[in-house]
Amino acid sequence: MASGIIIIDKPAGWTSMDVCAKLRGMFHEKRVGHAGTLDPMATGVLPVFIGRATRAVEFAAGSDKEYIAGLKLGVVTNTQDTTGEVLEERGASVTREELSALLPRFTGDIQQLPPMWSAVKVNGKKLYELARKGKEVERRPRPVTIRALEVLDGAAPEGSDFVLRVVCSKGTYVRTLCHDIGQALGCGGCMSALRRVKAAGFTLEDSVTLEAVQAAVDRGEGESLLLPVDACFAGVPVLVLKTAGAEKKIRNGAALSARDIPDGEYRVYGADKTFLALGRAADGKLSTVKSFFEV
Repeated sequence: MASGIIIIDKPAGWTSMDVCAKLRGMFHEKRVGHAGTLDPMATGVLPVFIGRATRAVEFAAGSDKEYIAGLKLGVVTNTQDTTGEVLEERGASVTREELSALLPRFTGDIQQLPPMWSAVKVNGKKLYELARKGKEVERRPRPVTIRALEVLDGAAPEGSDFVLRVVCSKGTYVRTLCHDIGQALGCGGCMSALRRVKAAGFTLEDSVTLEAVQAAVDRGEGESLLLPVDACFAGVPVLVLKTAGAEKKIRNGAALSARDIPDGEYRVYGADKTFLALGRAADGKLSTVKSFFEV
């Protein structure tokens, strides 16, 4: 039974759920989930969790993400990207220096108004479902954090005026960022391209294409592409249990005495190096946050 993480380089035109559905068929496993939705026009790093590894999705989805985005100025659309209906077109003559000087205003802790074309729910309804009916509803701004925002050198992709590098928290809409930057410049703007280069600690170097996965599956080698679930917790310290009794307690969900262990989270392994759980030490006890051993 397949279990592990696979980092897909998502192609344009696919939804994140399309990718999950494809992998569900390839690996004959119903339990498939992803960490962080990418819009259909976007490409790049999509961590997908298969089998029991899906228990780690909640931890991976909350991580920071890094994007390379195309910014088109002088155009405002209803979706805040170039796939949408054009609402306004204006002349735009903005220099790289003018754009760079503005970006500190959008760096750090900021408020974003979720776009109507998004999966955010208001009164139980997804905004994009309302947008398809031509409705616009009041939304509340949400706090997000932009950790890094800069203009990159080099030629912009076709249809873009500038290329931005964005490192941001969960829940950030890069197309809204492009729209808001355009508004601040006075000429309007939208997102013209988006590639995610990092998510959940994984990068493009860790990723494979769906075609490569299919070829591996056809050779009977699909599971060789799966990373172990503890790869998701690479930055968390390791704790190896020394006795069978301690391992039995963790497997049964019981807390262990941990007087000599500093408070904090740990990757907990059995003596044979089997990854058992994400644990938390506090007040002299080690308890399980989430178990990952095969039942």
